[in-house]
Amino acid sequence: MATASSSVGFDEVFDAVVVGSGAAGLAAALTASIGGLSVLVVEKADTIGGSTAISGGAVWVPGHSHLGEVGLTESRAAVIDYLRAHLGNRLRIDMIETFLDRGPEMIDFLERHTALRLAPRAVSPDYKPDLPGAAAGGRTLDPVVYDGRALGRDFARLRAPLKEFLVFGGMMVNRKDIDTLLSATRSPGAFLGSAALVLRFARDRLSQKRGTRLLMGNALAARLFKSALDRAIPIRERHAARDLIVENGRIVGLVVEGPSGPRRIGARRGVVLAAGGFPGSAAMRQALLPHADRHYSMAPAGNGGDGIRLAQGVGGRIGTDNVGNAFWAPVSVMREADGTETRFPHLILDRAKPGLVAVDGTGRRFVNEANSYHDFVEAMHLAQETRPAIPAWLVCDAAFVRRYGLGLVRPGLRPLGRFLKSGYLVKGETVEALARAMAVDPAALADTVARMNRYAETGTDPDFGKGSTAYNRYLGDAGHRPNPCLGPIRTAPFYAVRVWPGDIGTAAGLETDPHARVLGADRQPIPGLWACGNDMNSIMAGTYPSAGITLGPALTFGYIAGLDLASATP
Repeated sequence: MATASSSVGFDEVFDAVVVGSGAAGLAAALTASIGGLSVLVVEKADTIGGSTAISGGAVWVPGHSHLGEVGLTESRAAVIDYLRAHLGNRLRIDMIETFLDRGPEMIDFLERHTALRLAPRAVSPDYKPDLPGAAAGGRTLDPVVYDGRALGRDFARLRAPLKEFLVFGGMMVNRKDIDTLLSATRSPGAFLGSAALVLRFARDRLSQKRGTRLLMGNALAARLFKSALDRAIPIRERHAARDLIVENGRIVGLVVEGPSGPRRIGARRGVVLAAGGFPGSAAMRQALLPHADRHYSMAPAGNGGDGIRLAQGVGGRIGTDNVGNAFWAPVSVMREADGTETRFPHLILDRAKPGLVAVDGTGRRFVNEANSYHDFVEAMHLAQETRPAIPAWLVCDAAFVRRYGLGLVRPGLRPLGRFLKSGYLVKGETVEALARAMAVDPAALADTVARMNRYAETGTDPDFGKGSTAYNRYLGDAGHRPNPCLGPIRTAPFYAVRVWPGDIGTAAGLETDPHARVLGADRQPIPGLWACGNDMNSIMAGTYPSAGITLGPALTFGYIAGLDLASATP
């Protein structure tokens, strides 16, 4: 919606107003503030950080200045070759060139002026490692571990990570930490490392509701939040953007609904929309996502398409040439006796490990289980066209559950009664009994498992190639031979969990130009309006080339929006 108005009658006036406090919004706010502007950030939720705070935090920016720290170099031509092979004719070269130009610049700028610190991954294969130009590492960076105590009393304002990824009721862990904790009884080093983690967490709980050792997206959000606090940028939670204010065809402010009612906020330079896309909007999901009635998002429910709708009210348009309109992930769902629902995204912890097979409703395989979460759901969608594949099943044995866990079921010897009683976990003393509990053909599932067991012995999967790519093997069990992704399914009892198509955010968003300016129906920029993050149509056109391809562009185009605001004529 839009409201016509003169500049008289504003309750407050800033140079720029940013809608949303995730990575994109805070990057825009920080850059504009560093450029000398007064900035206000409004956030509809009651916490700060948006979907960034609950994400894995990976940032994909090829050509960054940290490559030398891991002994790597980058070829820009190779990056473009890879993206062209991945995106095909949907590649917008102007947006990609801008991202590759400004992404490394963004990292240097924010690390120089803010608390942002990123560390490159020496090994992190692109998701399609066999395509031309793919890299085995270097392009993806992670936020450096952050001490949440640096936020002081404002730590409580930061959105907490998903509880499904916390241990001991509030301790964040990454892949390295998990390995350390699971190996605590196997080596003195692992024991000491585990003890240090647990003791730090115990100390935190004396004064905090959760651990203050922040990792992944929570560390990224915390670092940007602390930077905004240091620059005295006001961030107002529980303030929802309701209407854009237009004067003579230009966006000059917006109406914000807060705890004290609506307020008219002026924006001399303009407004940045970074409200997180539309995963929380049932109407937009129904219109833009396949199988919307059986689709589960992991993004914050409050990301209801507010920014997109505001822009549409003044002529903005959603991109229509995407491969898909969300960043897919298979999601399992546990319904408790009290009616509450817990969702778990099967991203990297279980599907690629040896001893697991995914089957559709016929008991047959339909996908390479170790492929990316995005590709896994694309395979579900494709299979559903000819046979029941929604939901699909992840099948394994007792040895697998003890060693690797399965979704919400953590590794180790622990009671499974709660998961079985809820129906989240299905059990059978034999493969055939498990198939009957799953309501699939017992003979088909038995044959599928027998085939996988043969492949585990040879180390080769001729059907779908599980473990055949560098990305597959990266997520497998490096200590397992001959294939880190293929293992036997033989130890009774046997288990299965349903997985549904879901997402970790939406890809369809507002069409923008390389300056992050929202385009109108005439494909000209709407004066005074920018968009970034998931409110901006993905420059990857709904594909998922590598870890961090959402946050890398989000930070970059947030930075670009901030620069453009600082140079705009009021």
